[in-house]
Amino acid sequence: MLDQFDKITEAATFISSKWTLTPKVGIILGSGLGGVAAAITEKVTIPYDQIPHVARSTAHGHSGQLVCGLLEGVPVVVMEGRQHAYEGYPLQQITFPVRVLKRLGAELLIVTNACGGMNPQYRAGDLMVIEDHINLIGDNPLIGINDERLGPRFPDMSAPYTATFINDALAVARRENFVAHKGVYVAVTGPNLETRAEYRFLRTIGADVVGMSTVPEVVVAVHSGMKVLGISVITDMCLPDALEVATVDHILATARSAEPKLRAIVVSAVRNAGRAE
Repeated sequence: MLDQFDKITEAATFISSKWTLTPKVGIILGSGLGGVAAAITEKVTIPYDQIPHVARSTAHGHSGQLVCGLLEGVPVVVMEGRQHAYEGYPLQQITFPVRVLKRLGAELLIVTNACGGMNPQYRAGDLMVIEDHINLIGDNPLIGINDERLGPRFPDMSAPYTATFINDALAVARRENFVAHKGVYVAVTGPNLETRAEYRFLRTIGADVVGMSTVPEVVVAVHSGMKVLGISVITDMCLPDALEVATVDHILATARSAEPKLRAIVVSAVRNAGRAE
């Protein structure tokens, strides 16, 4: 980890040479959720492969570019697509952009994902505001020698998702009259979807939804001292006794249909972050 500091500085310096504002918020958009970036004004777009040390995204529904600009008048940097462990990248590489967002000045990380719903009270197309998570990826981005310039050796994870932003997200859903649950996200490696027995196991240990991302980025955001809001879009239901075949096209289509609801929550969070001093 000790070699990361200089790489983070190099990447942040490059981005600052293209876009001179200081972001208040960093936003990671998951599969099929790139529409939020369309609301950015005065934007500067930088492909990942131009940014030093940032890996390109090979996942379906991920554009693989950084969009810098204003949302509700607040400077933001949007990751339109992310990297995953199933693409073969180590977790320190996957979470490197979060380090860069922090170095650029972002105080809040909004992380989104498309996921499978295991709670029988949920439905495809619903949103879930993440209140806690379970890491079953089998790895951790903080493994290795700790660099105190980036964060503490043993970061506390008792409340990785910031309560004020959770409550605001749920209030937006009530006000806009759409469904948003509050629950637990479990991260697995993928890329295959789970078996019936695995869904039963994941539900038994306390997870409401399952996905293949988000947790590594949140761990690094907490290590970095950032506030965090996590939002899952439930794209398919993973009920073992009524399991249907899920296709990538269906997952992406459901994610896109739910994007206006996601945008409402993201815009409100950005607005509130912009007011905070």
